[in-house]
Amino acid sequence: MGQNTSIKYYLLAIFVLGLANIFVWGFVFGLNGNLKVVVFDIGQGDSIFIETSQKHQILIDGGPSSKVVEKLGQEMPFWDKTIDLVILTHPDYDHLRGLLDVLDNYQVKNILWTGELGEGKTFESWQEKIQKEGANIFLAKAPAKIIAGFASTPNLVRGQVEIDILYPMELPKQDSKNNNDSSIVIRMVFGQTAFMFTGDANREAEQAVIVNNENIESNVLKVSHHGSKSATSKEFLANVGPEVAVISVGANNSYGHPHQEVLSNLAEFGIKVKRTDKMGDITILSNGNDVKSIE
Repeated sequence: MGQNTSIKYYLLAIFVLGLANIFVWGFVFGLNGNLKVVVFDIGQGDSIFIETSQKHQILIDGGPSSKVVEKLGQEMPFWDKTIDLVILTHPDYDHLRGLLDVLDNYQVKNILWTGELGEGKTFESWQEKIQKEGANIFLAKAPAKIIAGFASTPNLVRGQVEIDILYPMELPKQDSKNNNDSSIVIRMVFGQTAFMFTGDANREAEQAVIVNNENIESNVLKVSHHGSKSATSKEFLANVGPEVAVISVGANNSYGHPHQEVLSNLAEFGIKVKRTDKMGDITILSNGNDVKSIE
């Protein structure tokens, strides 16, 4: 091999490495400008991972097992052991249990929940761990707003994400018999797009959200309570107007979720339905102007 040929291969190698560096650091610093939402296939429960264009990481609920830690490892770099915000919508086992393992494996900077009392050793462990974690703890009461990032460019490369707490309107009573009654409902806005996350909120909560907010339109709706008929009313769907509805539900679950009434309501409005029991993890990206699913 001649000297000129060797020099060409050397220069080509430098060029390829240079491109690799651009792509790697572009990913690390969020230069793609996308907001990513992943509804984990977590079984009969809820767990949703959000990563902003600035790489702020948010986890809504933890599902019914330690499986969430494995899921986070697939979405986050192995060296990243911090989560900016954990939201516990309500302290039912199928939303809470996995968060115990998250607290054991990650440094959580901020925690948002209602402060509502749960039952059993799982809830007791939650109370102990969040005190030891040293995170900032906030109680959710509507109306309130959380802002992640900043908007410095029109094309949203460094885009601001706003999380509006829409429900509960009052902090729950400590002796509540049904935690779903006070499940946190939030609407996350990125540019011209919005996501509605409903936890296990019931129809009464949906009605309160409608009455107390001028605009709840959202591109994506996380269907409440795994598709139970206790929520997802036609009036709520008419006001939210989602393009896509995601149902987090376990395969062959004993509750009959999702209920046919809910599926019929979604079909009536022409909403595209995605289910974790059928599709596994469901990833949706927003560039601030529109949303797309990663099949």
